Amino acid sequence: MRGQTRQGLRRRRALSAAAALTIGVMTAGALTAPQASATRPDSVQRSLNALVRDDGMPAALASVQGRNGRTRTYTAGVGDLATGAPVPVDGQVRIGSNTKTFVAVVVLQLVAERRVDLDASVDTYLPGLVRGEGIDGRRITVRQLLQQTSGLPNYSDYLGDDVRYYAPRELLATALQHPADFTPGTSWKYSNTNYVLAGLLIQKVTGRPLAEEIDRRVVRPAGLRHTYFPAPGDASIREPHPHGYYRESADAPPRDITEIDPSWGWAAGQLVSTGSDLDRFFSALLAGRLLPSAQLAQMRSTVPAEATFGPGARYGLGIVSRPLPCGGLSWGHGGSFPGYETRGGATDDGRAANVAVTMQLTDEAGRRNLERAVDTALCR
Repeated sequence: MRGQTRQGLRRRRALSAAAALTIGVMTAGALTAPQASATRPDSVQRSLNALVRDDGMPAALASVQGRNGRTRTYTAGVGDLATGAPVPVDGQVRIGSNTKTFVAVVVLQLVAERRVDLDASVDTYLPGLVRGEGIDGRRITVRQLLQQTSGLPNYSDYLGDDVRYYAPRELLATALQHPADFTPGTSWKYSNTNYVLAGLLIQKVTGRPLAEEIDRRVVRPAGLRHTYFPAPGDASIREPHPHGYYRESADAPPRDITEIDPSWGWAAGQLVSTGSDLDRFFSALLAGRLLPSAQLAQMRSTVPAEATFGPGARYGLGIVSRPLPCGGLSWGHGGSFPGYETRGGATDDGRAANVAVTMQLTDEAGRRNLERAVDTALCR
């Protein structure tokens, strides 16, 4: 789904119902300093200012955690183009495919509990559910779902224009109308369908809704106070948040699409969170506070994923490693959802950073600039 989105969660056409807004040119006055600002903006603030000024983002937010565990937050731009309201510090955003890492953690916890076998077939847990042209759940393993090596077609490439509620099995059925991309285990390709199936597997094995399992097993143990899985029909964002926007074309005015039914993302991308909560989550994960060492090692066993995530990137079980310009690796995921784009990661020595903008990026230059802002934050 590279042509539509880097992280695989973009609805290009399903946003026509959002009201159009007309805005003027953003001025330097809309670029705000971090909470603990110096006279001259530091490198992170300058990178956010550039995302607003040069890439046309309505707003940018960052949360940066140092090795000492202290966190600084930053904002730039305007939180609401209609009113000119400021960007809420550490505001909530839709985090898109970062959701996949949460789902992978739950599956790997079930592996640790001996309730799921990574190398068992999908049919072991969801018998008869996965069948299609070149598709057979008896030949796809749980590991292949989490690592994006199943060959399952990406349902979000085939959704129509309706902005409405989608049941998880409806998303799966959409994918199964199309042939497999490749034989399981022979290649790698990003597909949201893998994680819809992982979510269905979690529900079948635990007998509980996916949202409850994520909250019980990940959100609460990691101390995430601003992260939640929206309930069916909940199109709002609960806490202070910048508005999210969509632009039909480069010269079209942004449309406010903050309130949107997120169900089409489900286990592949429905969560809402903040930058500081994402820092806390990925730090807790790397520190071994969410998974036993054996399962964390499995998660960090990677395959090349440069075609989607950029030079040197590799995909584990729901987590991405990227080389840092200052040396070493960052571990995270990133996400794209109508109105928002997030990038970030954490390092083994305790650094973490997450940057969000309030419009999806559709060009490589913009994506590189967002990733460069994360690198700046992690290498400062």
